[in-house]
Formats: sequence, C-alpha cells, structure tokens
Amino acid sequence: MREEKPRKSKKEKVYNVLFIVIILLLLIPQTRVPLQVVLHKGLSYIKSSSMIEEEQQIQLDDLNWILKEEDGSTMNFSRTKGKVVLINFWATWCPPCIAEMPSLQALYEDYGDEVVFLFVTNDVIETVEAFKEKRGFNFKSVQPVTKPPEALLTSSIPRTLIISKNGAIVVDETGAVNWNSASVRAQLDALLAESL
Repeated sequence: MREEKPRKSKKEKVYNVLFIVIILLLLIPQTRVPLQVVLHKGLSYIKSSSMIEEEQQIQLDDLNWILKEEDGSTMNFSRTKGKVVLINFWATWCPPCIAEMPSLQALYEDYGDEVVFLFVTNDVIETVEAFKEKRGFNFKSVQPVTKPPEALLTSSIPRTLIISKNGAIVVDETGAVNWNSASVRAQLDALLAESL
C-alpha cells in the first residue's frame, strides 16, 4: 500500500510562487537594487535611532579632518566645533543608503540651519549630482580628503553619527534608519537646547 503525500494547500502554493518570483527578481540586475531599496526602506521603519548612554559616549578630541565640498573648496571638520553635527557616510550605489536618504533629506530641510549636516561619500561629484537631481535632493555632500578621526572610521555604509555641541558622539547607527522620526527630532531638539 502506497502512502499518499499530503497535498499542498492553495496558500502554500501561492507562497512558494511568490518566493520564487522574489528570488528571480533579486537575481536580475535591473530589479535587484530597486527591490533591495524597498526592503531596506521597510526595515528602516522598524529600526530606530537611540542615544548612546552618557558613560559610553566617545569624545571627539581630534577634529582635524579635511573634506572637499561640491564646489571644490575644502573645509576642516574643526569648524563644526561647538555645533550639533550629523554625519552620514553613504554612496549612490548602496541600497540601504538610498532607502534612508529621503528621511535624511526631510531632516536636512527642517534642521539645516541649526545642525551641520555632512553627507560624506567617496563617489565622484558628477555621479552624486546626477543622483540628487534625479531624486530631488538638495543636501550638500562632501568627500574626504584626509583620513577621518579614529572614532569616525567606518567599514560599512550607511553609517550615521550625531555629535553634540561638546564633541561627544551621542548617536551611532549603521544601516538604514528612518531619520525623519519624532524620536530623532526630539534628540536633535534636546541637543540644540544644550549649552556648551
């Protein structure tokens, strides 16, 4: 007597087909990045930014870091001393970077006059400008000319740090985050209200 295999339900068949379609879409170069961006955008709403406990915050003492601005001029990171700074390490080809960029742009629009935003990339300026124009972004990006201070070295992107007026790294997040959230805005408001 042969034992009959249990039949798959319609629901299981649909899930299997969806799984195969998603795998195929991830294998096709033209659909891979857009699909990854959508997935990272969804994950960014789950992951939130949190303040580092005061006793674990790293103090930036070395502020000597030369950056090249989009217009070709250079700036020294030391000019941010005494200000709230948001540093985002990113690239135009990085799906999680692309996923979180609209939230950073919204934050930049609202806090750009009070917070120093440094969007740090190694991408060629023409590539960055085309990327920003296509998506309607107006933030200014910079390229590193010299090695950043030890505490800012990164091997993965996106990485975003928020530095207080007294030079302490109070937020350090890797991966896509929804930066245009009430909690991040509350963090920035609190940091801006602090005196030196």
